Amino acid sequence: MDNSASSKNDPYASLRFPEFNYYLVIRFALVFALAMQFAIIEWKVYEISKDPFSLGLIGLAEVIPAVLLAPFAGHLVDKREKRGMLLLCVIAYILISTGLFLLTWDRAVAGLSTKLVLNLIYSLVFLGGIVRAFTSPANFSLLSLLVPRQLYANAATWSTSAWQIGGVLGPALGGLCIHWFGVHWSMLLVVAVFLAPLYSLIHIKAKPIHYKSQGESFLDGLTKGMRFVWQTKVVLGAMALDMFAVLFGGAVAMLPAFATDILHVDSMGYGLLRSAPAIGALITMFILAHKPLVHKPGIKLLAAVFGFGLCIIVFGLSTSFILSMAILLVSGALDGVSVIIRQTILQLKTPDDMRGRVSSVSSMFVGSSNELGAFESGFMARAIGLVPSVVFGGCVTLGVVITTYIISPAMRKLDLKP
Repeated sequence: MDNSASSKNDPYASLRFPEFNYYLVIRFALVFALAMQFAIIEWKVYEISKDPFSLGLIGLAEVIPAVLLAPFAGHLVDKREKRGMLLLCVIAYILISTGLFLLTWDRAVAGLSTKLVLNLIYSLVFLGGIVRAFTSPANFSLLSLLVPRQLYANAATWSTSAWQIGGVLGPALGGLCIHWFGVHWSMLLVVAVFLAPLYSLIHIKAKPIHYKSQGESFLDGLTKGMRFVWQTKVVLGAMALDMFAVLFGGAVAMLPAFATDILHVDSMGYGLLRSAPAIGALITMFILAHKPLVHKPGIKLLAAVFGFGLCIIVFGLSTSFILSMAILLVSGALDGVSVIIRQTILQLKTPDDMRGRVSSVSSMFVGSSNELGAFESGFMARAIGLVPSVVFGGCVTLGVVITTYIISPAMRKLDLKP
């Protein structure tokens, strides 16, 4: 491995490692398939229920197992070989997507009540949450085994870029496929995409296990990641900030309702709206690959999340499709800054033998906040109305940023130099 200073300054340094390129394919394919799957299922659920709260239940169904199993999953991932764990997760996703494919087939669900179909969909989403509890730490841990430490920040940028590309194409193609082929055949494409990571995983060798028990009890090993995050204030601050921003700024979860009832667009317009945040984030990723955030990254993180909150408020008040598209794109660009800084913090601050457990804590804080945010948005939409619920969430996000700035000097003084 090249440890020279020139490698540090090379924006494409991580891409010069073949296994990392296969990792990017895995990262892209998983996110693409899951994003497309959720876009299709959200559209289908709202189509048959006409209730924004039902969209929130999708998020709740996934977040419950993801949160409850996260400590155990991270502990198990640290003790096991990462590539093998990820392979099992991919196989499980293929089986779950096949089930959703069958549930969107009119001939397969003929004679079943709408309530039963919804409950079966929620059940499969619940199983997906179980799989996600193991996928996130396995994915995070594997990245650090593919490139040298001085390239962690660069690798995190490209990894997040692959994630955002999947986030762009997944929902966009999902909306277009619904428009062109219908929900059922769109889900078949999701199943096919999940086959791509299997091919890439074959080309990545098994990696060493860095887990060191040192005589610790099972409970100590299980909670070690939580203790590390609590004691490392900059990690805790970054996770908490992102969690509350996503939790209360979850406007994307209500997009089927906004597209249909506020903006009056069809499935194609929905797909464009769904992909707008990821397009903005993708632009940010490519910029930051060439111009890393090394000067006052903490202040930039706070500013980005504050801007994200403002975007959510404007989106909630907008009745123009073009303005809504534009503001979602900007919100994605600002969110991209947050994601890059948070991922770099985790890669640089986390010891090798704890990566699975710390990633699981991150999943509990941040990843699951997307689904909790969806549930919160759905609940608030039913309680106070669709538009007021989104505006309220944006205002809470602004309050969280201001509070973090005041009480977290570690965040204000954050330094990302490896």
